[in-house]
Amino acid sequence: MPRFGYSAKVEGPCAKAIGKEIRVSPKHAVEVCRAIRGMRLAAAKEYLQAVVEKEKAVPFKRHRKKLAHRGALQGGDVGKYPVKAARAILGVLENAEANARYKGLDEEKLRVIHAGAQRGIIIPGFKPRAFARASPFNTPTTNVEIILKEVA
Repeated sequence: MPRFGYSAKVEGPCAKAIGKEIRVSPKHAVEVCRAIRGMRLAAAKEYLQAVVEKEKAVPFKRHRKKLAHRGALQGGDVGKYPVKAARAILGVLENAEANARYKGLDEEKLRVIHAGAQRGIIIPGFKPRAFARASPFNTPTTNVEIILKEVA
């Protein structure tokens, strides 16, 4: 069985959570993680819930070709509403919050120190086409890791 590690090292007491092989777009997950990195826990949860309800857009910094402008967007000019990725990352964030509660950390002082997403395995598939052919129809997966730490 392989051993998975975190891509960031944090000194002192912290709470960690990882979501492996989540079936969301790696590009969307990277942008959502970039948006919540550095936020307080309550603000990050509120922000992700607003993205799921399509009230706030996520600014796209890297994967931004042919995207529409969003007028009320903070921190950028183009963005999207990646609902599926935001819902999955919200689940990982709640898992990290539960781990922090178990460790006895103060929930009011928690901040997202590290939020990262990496491409996971690709689940191969094929889509039948005309004239007895087939085209690849693969499903990407994403590994998401979140680290919370008490900050005054």
